[in-house]
Amino acid sequence: MNQKFLIIALCGLLSGCASQAQFNSNLGKVLDGIQKSGGALTEGDIARGLKEALTVGIGNGSAEASKVDGYFKNELIKIVVPPEAQKVAETLRKMGLGSEVDKFTLSLNRAAEDAAKKSKPIFVKAITSMTITDAVGILKGEDDAATQYLKRTTNQELFSTFFPVVDSTLNLNKATQYYADLVKTYNQIPLVKKVNPNLKEYATQKTIDGLYVLIAQEEKKIRKDPVARVSDLLKRVFSQTGK
Repeated sequence: MNQKFLIIALCGLLSGCASQAQFNSNLGKVLDGIQKSGGALTEGDIARGLKEALTVGIGNGSAEASKVDGYFKNELIKIVVPPEAQKVAETLRKMGLGSEVDKFTLSLNRAAEDAAKKSKPIFVKAITSMTITDAVGILKGEDDAATQYLKRTTNQELFSTFFPVVDSTLNLNKATQYYADLVKTYNQIPLVKKVNPNLKEYATQKTIDGLYVLIAQEEKKIRKDPVARVSDLLKRVFSQTGK
């Protein structure tokens, strides 16, 4: 069986399956064909396979982050009170205002979940722009090489895209008002050092950082997990590149 045909077929599978069961069934057939076909993968084949695998991982990470409680109930990426305002939160809890702090924290995470919905096209653009040299370097690189590549190529555009969404959602959820009220209450306490960190910039960057955490998890699955999507193919790809 022609090896390039198999790689192209695999790419079609990743984007066109109606269900996980269908994906697994069709993927198994394609992988069987690849194993039987023999021969070395070209760098072009490696790049195409990696791009498709990363696109699947991006889709998984984006979907996880953008669902309700995607941030709020995931302790790895949950957005908490800005570091500069931690003392504010601690002091207000001691004053019996913990529920106000909790409402503010929930609103922060709802803004992140809303903004994350717009992340996938930006990541996919970075993946499709990846050169063969980039792809081979990622395969031979560290376990988070793909995530680091995406950080270099997407952070600025994600920030520009996310900022107005976060701003709008923070206002809609009254997080901006909650924050202003919390800071105002704290700043009225005698002898405390006044605080007023930039909430919107903080929430926007933390939203982006959370996505990179989820993408790194997906990358780890692709590289290490024997039952992860396309990991059988990538295992073979890594063996071809000395990884």
